[in-house]
Amino acid sequence: MADFLNEAKEKMDKAVEATKHRFQGIRAGRASIAMLDGIRVDQYGAPTPLNQVANVSAPEARVLTIDPWDKSVIKAIEKAIMVSDLGLTPNNDGKIIRLVIPELTADRRKEYVKLAKKEAEEGKIAVRKIRQDVNAKIKKAEKDKEISEDDMKKFEKQVQDLTDKTIITIAAKIEIISQTYRLYSSYNEKGLLIIS
Repeated sequence: MADFLNEAKEKMDKAVEATKHRFQGIRAGRASIAMLDGIRVDQYGAPTPLNQVANVSAPEARVLTIDPWDKSVIKAIEKAIMVSDLGLTPNNDGKIIRLVIPELTADRRKEYVKLAKKEAEEGKIAVRKIRQDVNAKIKKAEKDKEISEDDMKKFEKQVQDLTDKTIITIAAKIEIISQTYRLYSSYNEKGLLIIS
């Protein structure tokens, strides 16, 4: 009945990948097209992913450009960016939208750490939900006499071990992000390390 463990591992790996992908959308002082992955543009009455209505690129370290295929959608793109939680103000010249990524302040860094922790917690909740679903299947298999009670306990322990390992992986990722932002917070505007 390794199917239980394979199913749990596969789903938990997907949850970790989804969490990593959401981390990429968190601003780090550099322009990344992944920041705009969650943006949905109201085009012809339907919310459409930004990358399906425009070319998105990062021509410079702190600049994103959005080149809509249909120029009549520029206002809708600007509106979608303004209502998002990115904290960016779009500038357009009638053809292309530019997003300038400002330098991060200490307060913004703290906000991004909080946002990253929130995303990590959502990832952990997803992993725990997977554990709950797989354990329910294991209990059902035991109830239906497909496996013994000893096997059920063994599988539940293995699923719990896998859950713990996966949650530690997510926690390690958030710790790296937190340390990175703390390190950047230790420098002043001139790039000198602040020792307190």
